[in-house]
Order: sequence, then C-alpha cells, then structure tokens
Amino acid sequence: MDHAEVLLIGGRAGVGKTTVGWEVSARLRAARVAHAVIDGDFMGAVHPPPPGDPHRADITARNLAAAWGNYAELGYRRLVYTNTVAVLDDAAPMFRRAMGDGVRLVRVLLTATDETAEQRLTGRELGSELAHEVRGSARKARLLEERAPADVVRVVTDGRAVIDIATEVVAATGWATGRCETTG
Repeated sequence: MDHAEVLLIGGRAGVGKTTVGWEVSARLRAARVAHAVIDGDFMGAVHPPPPGDPHRADITARNLAAAWGNYAELGYRRLVYTNTVAVLDDAAPMFRRAMGDGVRLVRVLLTATDETAEQRLTGRELGSELAHEVRGSARKARLLEERAPADVVRVVTDGRAVIDIATEVVAATGWATGRCETTG
C-alpha cells in the first residue's frame, strides 16, 4: 500500500472515543494489521494557546504532521486517530497536509444519549471539570449531529460492549482482512 489511510473516530465527550480507539487497536493487532494510534486531544494540549492560534488548530496540525512523519518514515501507512470533531469536513485538510493528498479518510462518529454521556463523564471526571465537560459534551453532540457529513458512519454506543463497538468500527475500515501486514 503506497497511500496512507486514517480512521477518524469522533464524538462527544463521554461517548467512548479513546476506549474504542484502543480496542480498535487491539482488534487490528490481533489481525496483524500494522497501524499507529494518536489521541488527537493531546496534539494541541498546551496552555495558554499559542499566539495567533486560539483554538490550537495550528499546533495540532504541526504535531500531527511531525508524529505522522515519524510513523511514515518507519513504514506505517494506517492511523487510528481519535478526536471529538475529527470527522467533520473542516478536519480533512489537516490530514491531507500531514499524510498526503491521496490519504483515504474513514470517518466514524460514535453517538450516545445525554444520559449515557453524563454517566460516563461522572465516572471519569474526578476533578473540577465535570459540569464544564457535561455542558460541552451536549453542545458538541448538537454540533456533530448538524455538521457531520452524510457519509460518516454513525455507531451508537449506548448499552453496548466496547468489543462490539470496536468490531463495527474496524469493519468500516476494511483493514482486517486476515492477512499479516508489515510496515515496510
């Protein structure tokens, strides 16, 4: 495979993006599919935001390009990337710049009800951010529902085991063909 492929896993806070991303990686490892994993939330984790970059988009793009450049140099061609809004059309140019114009984007939007997201966030947010995260999660859920393109695969996470969700997400990629893949 000469071109790069990226699985973009998006969704509101509390939907299970990181957990599903790691389970997707486990499923791909079991199928011996070479890949890299990046949690996009960490690509722009600086404070304060860089001058002229209030939403941390530029630093995120620079960090993605640097990390992917390292993976690609080692022969990797597939990336699992988790981030709330990664499935939106606005994100596609960042991946094309970092991974090449021919990159294949597989976009999966994980969904959950307000009740499920709040329950998960309550278990996760042990510090001072719970109320902020719950409000932000509801806001992002509305944004994603309004702006996610029709071709984005939507996967409901309410009441489902992470293994089942990950199996559905991996199926959307077509990557786990049962053959061994190396990085070179």
